[in-house]
Amino acid sequence: MRACVDIGGTKVAVSLSASSDAPLIGRRSEPTAKTGDNDAVAVQIIRMIDEVCAEQGVDPATIDRVGVSSTGPFELRDGKVELATPNICGGIAGPSRGLPNTWMTAIIEAPLAERFGSVRVENDAVAALEAERHWGALKGIDDCAYVTWSTGVGVGLCVGGRALRGKNGNAGHAGHSFVVDDDSHALCGCGNVGDVEGLIAGNSIARRFDQDAAELFTAAAAGEPKALETVDALCRVMGRLLYNLVITLDLQCISLGGSVFWHHRDFVLPRLQAQIDGKLVPLTRGVRLVPAGLGDKVGDYAALALLD
Repeated sequence: MRACVDIGGTKVAVSLSASSDAPLIGRRSEPTAKTGDNDAVAVQIIRMIDEVCAEQGVDPATIDRVGVSSTGPFELRDGKVELATPNICGGIAGPSRGLPNTWMTAIIEAPLAERFGSVRVENDAVAALEAERHWGALKGIDDCAYVTWSTGVGVGLCVGGRALRGKNGNAGHAGHSFVVDDDSHALCGCGNVGDVEGLIAGNSIARRFDQDAAELFTAAAAGEPKALETVDALCRVMGRLLYNLVITLDLQCISLGGSVFWHHRDFVLPRLQAQIDGKLVPLTRGVRLVPAGLGDKVGDYAALALLD
């Protein structure tokens, strides 16, 4: 039996599966732990796995593989992944970001490996990329990306049929790149001011505009002028990021997910595509932006894809 874990800046979800081709069962979700010691998220995951097993009548001792799809970045300590995640670890940017801890990292892999043995931790966007290539909108495409626009902004990259990982598994953290001039009010959890995530991520929208993303995008879709102006500016930032990915890696298709995008995809998608179409045509001709084929379940299947 396998446990599939999805760690986000807002929530942790746990499911079980008998194999990579078996359906997910017993999904359980709760807010990501952000108080106590910096092993709190690992302790939370172990408890949640035990609870799902109890609900499903599964002996926890039969869990022999755990796939963890997690928001990053990562640091390696003694070869084990720890999370240096701006939306979880409050010590990175300091108290101005308002997180209720001073963690510089959150210990993840070591406690899980001690309990369950075989554990694989990957960046959530890389794992989602693999899920989209296996079951979703990127099947059969060798030069592609998965981009999530949610609590944070994450990217998984595939070139020539190979997912890019980097020296510590951090390839694709384009959400912390810069595409416009610095904005002194756009403090990202990583400590940058004015990077993509600091400007357009779900938690940044709430902080910058005193309005959550759902309210803002709903007002824009209804034609409210100020909201529409704001959302168009947010889409320009995301669109420029997507354009940069396309021309840097010569991509064919980008699959998009995450709560900010997914709940407003019909309104947002053409605005993002417009930031690519007609620019440097030899590289952008025919490039498609598509909603994630796995929809709002992409995070759950991302962890399962790690255990294929």
